[in-house]
Amino acid sequence: MKNAFLVALLAGVLAAPVAAQTAPAPRTAPAAKPKLIVAISVDQFSADLFAQYRQHFTGGLRRLSNGVVFPSGYQAHAATETCPGHSTILTGSRPSRTGIIANNWFDLSNPREDKNIYCSEDPRVPGSSSEKYTVSSYHLRVPALGDHMKRANPRSRVAAVAAKDRAAIMMGGYAPDQRWWWAGKEFTADPKVTTAPAKVGALVNASIADALSRPREALELPALCQTMHRSIAVGGGGTAVGAGRFARKEGDSRAFRASPEVDGATLALAAGLQQEMQLGKGEATDLLIVGLSATDYVGHSFGTQGSEMCLQMLALDRSLGDFFARVDAAGVDYLAVLTADHGGHDIPERHREHAFPDAARTDPALSAGTMGKALAAKLGLTGPVLYGDGAFGDMYVDRKLPPAQRQRVLDEAVRAYRAHPQVAATFTAVQLRAAPNPTGAPDTWSLLDKAKASFDPERSGDLVVLLKPRITPIYDTSRGYVATHGSPWDYDRRVPILFWRKGIAPFEQSLAVETIDILPTLAPFAGVSLAAGTIDGRCLDLMEGPETSCAR
Repeated sequence: MKNAFLVALLAGVLAAPVAAQTAPAPRTAPAAKPKLIVAISVDQFSADLFAQYRQHFTGGLRRLSNGVVFPSGYQAHAATETCPGHSTILTGSRPSRTGIIANNWFDLSNPREDKNIYCSEDPRVPGSSSEKYTVSSYHLRVPALGDHMKRANPRSRVAAVAAKDRAAIMMGGYAPDQRWWWAGKEFTADPKVTTAPAKVGALVNASIADALSRPREALELPALCQTMHRSIAVGGGGTAVGAGRFARKEGDSRAFRASPEVDGATLALAAGLQQEMQLGKGEATDLLIVGLSATDYVGHSFGTQGSEMCLQMLALDRSLGDFFARVDAAGVDYLAVLTADHGGHDIPERHREHAFPDAARTDPALSAGTMGKALAAKLGLTGPVLYGDGAFGDMYVDRKLPPAQRQRVLDEAVRAYRAHPQVAATFTAVQLRAAPNPTGAPDTWSLLDKAKASFDPERSGDLVVLLKPRITPIYDTSRGYVATHGSPWDYDRRVPILFWRKGIAPFEQSLAVETIDILPTLAPFAGVSLAAGTIDGRCLDLMEGPETSCAR
């Protein structure tokens, strides 16, 4: 399947022809600093998916696979969600330092009725809530790569485009020159930083509107995907998944988002920004940030082992190939890095057909609301007493209760969760506050280490609940999502980290590294110096020999 949508968008938006794919150029030593850094995150692109499809890649992912490959990168923390994961990629810091402990957390001291806090909202805006919010980097506690670059050289320019606002915020940092995200039916520019929106944005949005004005036929099924084309019933009120081909009705923007189309549109806008802003052609090194979200939406909607994900992986590879060809055509010396905010795993119904008979959906009794009611009844209390965003992660005891009652609720909650057969571990805030920061290779960490890496004393819950492997915290699938992530297990933590630059000597390092290592690795190429003790990551050498990239 050729990604005709991306090609059409690029053809309509950009004037330059797409450069033909050619044989690799002779290997030469790259210049000290590239003129452009391209940082790409593929949401829910696990190391398992990368390994599964690697031999079949022929486009952009094939190019990156022939660069410097770290197949065992880790989002080392326990809260493997979109916002925390993206907060690590270009800050060099774990969620315990970035302050981004989850997609949502609770602030029971907040005077507004909605105590649920969204990671990319500005709570200072009157009327803000976790669902109706002004997008902002307010909650991010540390600068990102673009902020460091602008401090080192104000002539550096930074552009960020993503299909999720939280990806554009957490990777883009405080003040990029352009920031765009998907707003439901089109991309929108961040008015706080994008004072003069790029013209390419309107052109891309017009192309999206044109695409949505027509239905989309089912995609052609390559031979590779035919082996995975099998319908499987989903429990919890869902229908069936596994045999989809991304047919879409006219005007269905949700189906557009959960398909290769949204990645194509995102890459078209990113390529357009590179050309319109002339990124990589100024006096200083520039930064282009791209957040691709279709893999995550496909994983949530269909699982990871059906024809839907197979089509998505092949389309992603081709779309990235088209994108890189556009940047090649600009004649810019660029360094590209690609990773993911977290991994993911398949639906339990399909897992049980293979080697995981214990795979299951969560017991509804584990949700914070249901558990809170049970605890209140047991202790003779009124009110919810327990707050949380689902059946796992951070749980908060009602602040309105007297201290003695709060402690009783906490003790009973810990006891109840630890006794449940689907729960692997429960840690209190007192335990996590006292625990040392994790050290050593992330593949050797304990559950306490992983939880500590996600712990913020001001934002984290009174207790943290971690589920056992392959327990999917979605028991009601009637709303559309059938699979998810967020666990402390390696299928959610392990992601690829791939670097590519023309002339760089390819090699592969199989030892465990972390996504927090990306910032200090890119810093020498960006002319950025980092003060000791301000980040958690370390530099990864991208060159062999005495003149390593980390020694620059």
